[in-house]
Amino acid sequence: MRVPIRKSGKYTNIKPDPYITKDKFIELKNKLEKLKARKAPAIAEVKRLALDGDFSENAAYQIAKGRLRSLNERILEIEEHLKQAQIIKPRGSSGQVGLGNRVTVAVSGQKKTYLILGSSETNPYKGIISHNSPLGQALIGHKIGERVKVKLAKKEVEYKIIRIE
Repeated sequence: MRVPIRKSGKYTNIKPDPYITKDKFIELKNKLEKLKARKAPAIAEVKRLALDGDFSENAAYQIAKGRLRSLNERILEIEEHLKQAQIIKPRGSSGQVGLGNRVTVAVSGQKKTYLILGSSETNPYKGIISHNSPLGQALIGHKIGERVKVKLAKKEVEYKIIRIE
């Protein structure tokens, strides 16, 4: 079976954000070990199904081969991510917002706290934003007391930096 050739486009071969925390690095390593442990049984299954004869009409073989291929792709993807990874070291209060800082801001009379990390660890519901997000980009490099304007889809919102941890 031939591997389909994908046309290059906007979303093909997007490199993952290299900035990750130590916890995320360990999580990826563990995931990689689990995937590698699943590889041997997948290879054995493909070999067993290959003995059933004609490959063109052997649907179980084709499915097993596809699973093995996706498993290999995921392993390579995680290995590449780990090679490129740059661990975010927790920064103390250096006075300027940077990667790994927890920032408390005032917006529309409310206080909100955000942790600025790499793109692969974002969770806006928990207050974890990416340094590539509009708000993350706007906050990085600013100091306590500064006001930062962030352009959203229909309006501009002003944030005042209260605290940096």
